[in-house]
Amino acid sequence: MRSSRHRSLLAAALCAAALVASAAPAVQAAPAPAASAAPDIPLGNVKAHLTQLQSIATANGGNRAHGRAGYRASVDYVKAKLDAAGYTTTLQQFTSGGATGYNLIADWPGGDPNRVLMAGSHLDSVTSGAGINDNGSGSAAVLETALAVSRAGLAPDKHLRFAWWGAEELGLVGSKYYVASLAAAERAKLAGYLNFDMIGSPNPGYFVYDDDPVIEQTFKDYYAGLSIPTEIETEGDGRSDHAPFKNAGVPVGGLFSGADYRKTAAQAQKWGGTVGQAFDRCYHSACDTTANIDDTALDRNSDAIAHAVWTLSAGGTTPPAGSVFGNTADVAIPDNGGAVTSSVSVTGRTGNAPAALKVAVDIKHTFRGDLVVDLLAPDGSAYRLKNSSSSDSADDVIATYTVNASSESANGTWKLQVRDVAARDTGYIDSWQLTF
Repeated sequence: MRSSRHRSLLAAALCAAALVASAAPAVQAAPAPAASAAPDIPLGNVKAHLTQLQSIATANGGNRAHGRAGYRASVDYVKAKLDAAGYTTTLQQFTSGGATGYNLIADWPGGDPNRVLMAGSHLDSVTSGAGINDNGSGSAAVLETALAVSRAGLAPDKHLRFAWWGAEELGLVGSKYYVASLAAAERAKLAGYLNFDMIGSPNPGYFVYDDDPVIEQTFKDYYAGLSIPTEIETEGDGRSDHAPFKNAGVPVGGLFSGADYRKTAAQAQKWGGTVGQAFDRCYHSACDTTANIDDTALDRNSDAIAHAVWTLSAGGTTPPAGSVFGNTADVAIPDNGGAVTSSVSVTGRTGNAPAALKVAVDIKHTFRGDLVVDLLAPDGSAYRLKNSSSSDSADDVIATYTVNASSESANGTWKLQVRDVAARDTGYIDSWQLTF
């Protein structure tokens, strides 16, 4: 995981992305159950991969960082395992800091090529250590899950793709390059991206990304079955390789066991461990070796990865009535300026939208009469939700509108469009959602 010193840069990037208005869609509908239960991922196999990554680091200056021999040797190790297991592997090259970097992409044969489920992790370490928890742990667990797919001869409904990213520690360079290199049509095929960055922390917590609700609930259900409470992941939010996918509108989710934040008394009561101590005292340090892993956390999280891959790659049914698709990313509204939009991707439905489509909006503004608000259907058709009014001087637009959208295809990208048509007052789209 990237250091917190990158947060300000990332925040600026996310703010810019928000102005263009795209965020991961939220879908409150349970996926169909997998055709078969996910296998137990052998802890010994995952740890064997970590041992190999440690050996690679030891033989190459003590690290596996971008541009160093240890990173390329790590890529070669993972690629050889996948090639032998029947995957189609691709090395994607990019340049960062004057050095060549590599993303490793592995596709499992079969599945719907128009619905692609990805799972990934960054494979590089910082230069100060071997990076066994950060992020050998995620890389090894994703690798072993991919090998379990091969051993099971899994025939998922969705196409499965696994990825190991380069130069994450330098600013998500590899994953940004991958997402930017995809044509719009290829990005649209991504049904979800699952990210695993640090899942074996020695003083672990059990954190779940709160991005796409379906993915989030899949992980929560798994841990509920183990009677293990989880918390929403906040420490690494936006600091790992899910961020470029989320910014491109791809549903994302993932797991995290904690970095340099300190465990609270309440967390220790839930999960055990040491109060007041960092989840990973060796974060970005030379001591991030194979001794810096909690076996229980690594085992549980590895099994959770397999559960999610098996569950989310299975065929889905049309979400039931009442399904909610929403966007919570803030979008600034220029004062007396051009229109801005916020997008929601609706998937998994059949036929047209309902005659009573509910559109709930929460717009913060100091003079709501300045605002004209429209719903844009996937084909570009506009449905007026609110006109401007010079006499309406109240704050904010918090309302639910009903739209007859029965002539529109349900699936596709819907947009909330807002324009400020008068000067002096400002605001932003806080959130909005569609209820089918």
